[in-house]
Amino acid sequence: MFQEIYIIDDDIKLTQELKNLFQYEKEFIFKNVKTEEIDIALKNIPTLIIINEDNTDRDIIELCKTIRENEDNSITPIVVASSNKEKEHKISVLQKAVEYYINKPIDCDYLYYTIKNIIRLLYTNRRVSPLTGLPGNVQIDAELKKRLLNKEEFAVLYLDLDNFKAYNDVYGFLKGDEIIKFTARTILKHVHAEEDSFVGHIGGDDFVAIIANQNVEKVCQNIIADFDSQVVNYFTKEDAEKGYLEVANRKGIMEQFPITSISIGVVIADHDRFKNILEIGEVEAGVKHLAKSIFGSTYVIDRRKQ
Repeated sequence: MFQEIYIIDDDIKLTQELKNLFQYEKEFIFKNVKTEEIDIALKNIPTLIIINEDNTDRDIIELCKTIRENEDNSITPIVVASSNKEKEHKISVLQKAVEYYINKPIDCDYLYYTIKNIIRLLYTNRRVSPLTGLPGNVQIDAELKKRLLNKEEFAVLYLDLDNFKAYNDVYGFLKGDEIIKFTARTILKHVHAEEDSFVGHIGGDDFVAIIANQNVEKVCQNIIADFDSQVVNYFTKEDAEKGYLEVANRKGIMEQFPITSISIGVVIADHDRFKNILEIGEVEAGVKHLAKSIFGSTYVIDRRKQ
């Protein structure tokens, strides 16, 4: 995955030095942003922001405050490089939730490993689900917003399990957690085979995946085939052979629930179809409901245009 790093600097010298420093690591993309362009630049949600205080025409405290108050970049790490060595000034900057304050002249090796380690920590900390190790709602929303702002064409897969509550009622939550982890692995296996893909865990048995729309049917088919062939391993032989579970409802009457399956609702985000992620969510609710109304593992794709 590409790591887009913005250098807020009215000079391009530092940006060029960073490009040279990372010339053999093509996943790192450095973009020079003048202070007058900051509001436009923040719409793209960079991975990291570096501010060269000496070459900006705005007060550094106000600039950091502007970034932190931007909803989409409220958790984007900030590094400030400055020749100001006064402790009081450093503390004032760090109080604005800035992660690092680096004094000039900048040691290239120090800056290189600072950037690398921040990215590593981001990768670790943003895998917010302790169960599946997948990004959660904040990152899912940010990923969708970024692709909409960049006017990309993509497919959003909303995946969840059918009859999962019945499974938890019979086998318990610990076994239920094992099925959720199995589901996450199955989705990752087939989605990450696609270029520029993303998988997130909304919570419980709900997942989101984002891929290019060309191969969406193949991905859905592969996820379903893999899931259905392996999910029986999480049931007793007797239940797997029956093909259903028996669970008492609130009135004490036994009901039958089919073996856990997976439903996938797909929304195709063609060029300019959606203005924001709320519109995607509205379409998603309908298409996922349709998928879940069909017996067994299935997928439904909404290909409507405007």
